[in-house]
Amino acid sequence: MTEVTVCGVEKEYPKDMTYRELAMEYQQEYSHDIVLVNVNGKLQELHKKIKPNSAITFVTTADSAGSATYRRSVTQLMLKAVYDVTEKDALEKVSVLFSLSKGYYCRVVGDSKVDEAFLARVKARMDEMVRQDIPIKKRSIHTDDAVMLFKEHQMHDKEKLFRYRRVSKVNVYSIEEYQDYYYGYMVPSTGYLKYYDLKCYDEGFVLCLPERQKPEELPEFDPQRKLFYVLKESKNWGEHLKLSTVGELNETIARGGLNQMILVQEALQEKKIAEIAQTIAQSPSKKIIMIAGPSSSGKTTFSHRLSVQLQAHGLNPHPIALDNYFIDRDKCPLDEYGKPDFEGLAALDVELFNKNMTALLRGESVELPYYNFKTGKQEYKGNIKKLGREDILVLEGIHGLNDALSYTLPKESKYKIYISALTQLNIDEHNRIPSTDGRLIRRMVRDARTRNITAKGTLSMWDSVRRGEEHNIFPYQEQADVMFNSALIYELAVLKQFAEPILFGIEKDEPEYPEAKRLLKFLDYFLGIPTDDVPKNSILREFIGGSCFHV
Repeated sequence: MTEVTVCGVEKEYPKDMTYRELAMEYQQEYSHDIVLVNVNGKLQELHKKIKPNSAITFVTTADSAGSATYRRSVTQLMLKAVYDVTEKDALEKVSVLFSLSKGYYCRVVGDSKVDEAFLARVKARMDEMVRQDIPIKKRSIHTDDAVMLFKEHQMHDKEKLFRYRRVSKVNVYSIEEYQDYYYGYMVPSTGYLKYYDLKCYDEGFVLCLPERQKPEELPEFDPQRKLFYVLKESKNWGEHLKLSTVGELNETIARGGLNQMILVQEALQEKKIAEIAQTIAQSPSKKIIMIAGPSSSGKTTFSHRLSVQLQAHGLNPHPIALDNYFIDRDKCPLDEYGKPDFEGLAALDVELFNKNMTALLRGESVELPYYNFKTGKQEYKGNIKKLGREDILVLEGIHGLNDALSYTLPKESKYKIYISALTQLNIDEHNRIPSTDGRLIRRMVRDARTRNITAKGTLSMWDSVRRGEEHNIFPYQEQADVMFNSALIYELAVLKQFAEPILFGIEKDEPEYPEAKRLLKFLDYFLGIPTDDVPKNSILREFIGGSCFHV
């Protein structure tokens, strides 16, 4: 027998007992499936045996790490099923490209036609494997062996990825004879994977998955057409440049193509900004440009660069931060946790905003407010605006796309821009990089540099930030007139040198340590690059410093 502490209670169990067996004993006490355990502050998979003198807690599909584990495992189940129902000569590869409608947009390369009949066969095979409860086995092999394995299986993205790995071992997961690599933990068997669906869409299909908030329900399929177009365009550009995976990025860096890669990426973004400015310049009724997007999307730098392009088209832009319309801090409403809800629309003086903007559209002079974040009070400092024929307002803030903010303004006067860092780079063909990870690393670096907030502090507030985005930003993104992707293919290779030291500052006994460890492992995929060639007007400069703009 061995002694352990389970959820704060000391217990004795057989030495050869697995965490899966332990989880089954406690499952009835949880509303959601247990898929991992936390052992002394470290995440462990359920197939492992319990360790003596350990403090154990359970991780379910409603937890961040548990939800990611579930989604990762269903992805392998789907891939295994595709290979099972497709003739070998008809399938070149299956790519899991990006997130769409709470699931993953996937594409099959080869002679197989992706239609309803094909997906029905794949789904039936997935269902069959779930009923069979097949073990998902894990083994650790040498990195050189992994390169040879994936070369043999024609998974060339993985083959290239591991050529640049510094670790000596690689974890390979298998469902029967199908072997693959995954960035993160997996469930112990296919029987855990009960909730999923497949939907035909565009040139491929969407693997529909439950959200963390409701892990036993599949959300309604909503393809978000504007967002899909931007994601697909970015992915196509990456493939055109042969920069769609981390392995390809590392190869470009190693072969001396860094400077050209940066120039092309920045030129593509500038081209997009110039096109947006031209559209606005050709629409004289558009007097109020409203820019919105989630945290660390680079909204401030984007608004400056857009203003430069608008000036090049003969317009006179006036940037305005919607934060200046915050109500006094002591009047801010509270959220469900009893804390001031600075993310909600009620935190802004909506009436004053509409009064000011309506007066400006009438050609009147208006003194605009200034919000003093130190005192938490709205002030006036003589910022008087009056719109002439060539004047245009460029407003930036999280509620810009919500018509409830600008409800009195004529629709024809508004031009809405949604901006987000939509990561177009994948680890390999089956492991995508969540856009939220890119934004989190951006924010962590900026917080440490400009706000004296540690990586621990940024990680501790990230769930709250994400909840605010889900409620106040994402529901309105399809209402935008145009979407702009601020992610840069090369940025994580730059951010790596800033993020790693501050992540290492998080101690093992702190609750943020598992997430810090995950991000450190993630950053280890990248070859680091210096900041010298990053242009001064790059969106990336908003986070690493050295921008030519006041950001």
